[in-house]
Amino acid sequence: MCVGIPMQVLSTDFGFARCKAEDGEHDVDVRLVGEVKPGTWILVFLGAAREVLDDQTAARISDALAALQSVMQGETNVDRFFEDLIDAKE
Repeated sequence: MCVGIPMQVLSTDFGFARCKAEDGEHDVDVRLVGEVKPGTWILVFLGAAREVLDDQTAARISDALAALQSVMQGETNVDRFFEDLIDAKE
């Protein structure tokens, strides 16, 4: 299974971008999404950007991935990662 990771563009150069993610910096192929500017959020699969994200969507995906990581480490209460969904339900 492949999981998309939100990354923020730091710089670009000829179809590639240097991006920042939770685990550090990465070089990403951005030719599928076109020109991106520093500060832009992109969704990256296997080293290539597949989608440009707005700030809110990038944050939601990052929260969901953090929740998954917490569950994998044995945590059972991950409500704090989904406050937007819990508030919408009430």
